[in-house]
Amino acid sequence: MAGMTNFFNLSSTATRFRFIAVLEAFTWLGLLIGMAFKYIPADGNEIGVKIFGPIHGGVFVVYLAIAVLTAVKLKWDVKATLLALVAAFPPFGTVIFEIWAARTGRLAELSTGRPVADAKVLS
Repeated sequence: MAGMTNFFNLSSTATRFRFIAVLEAFTWLGLLIGMAFKYIPADGNEIGVKIFGPIHGGVFVVYLAIAVLTAVKLKWDVKATLLALVAAFPPFGTVIFEIWAARTGRLAELSTGRPVADAKVLS
């Protein structure tokens, strides 16, 4: 339970970025499920897309803004910033980027403290 309360702690730049990255992934999931219900059955229902489309769109824009603000505040290089922005386009890319950023020391207090061996490949 301590991990859950820590996840909702939005007091730092890194924790806000993590929260929005995960939220963006969940809204992607909702939109994908809504699209499945719209297109897979012959008489599909559009309600899922009508609900999750605007929600995902809003969270997507917030993620892009938070990614830029986080990059400035935590002094990310251009490559890491571009990866953060591009990660918003494929489903669940924001979570993958967040894990990578934490492992490579780019998310301040959320990072493991030392970069992984292959961190230089992407940086």
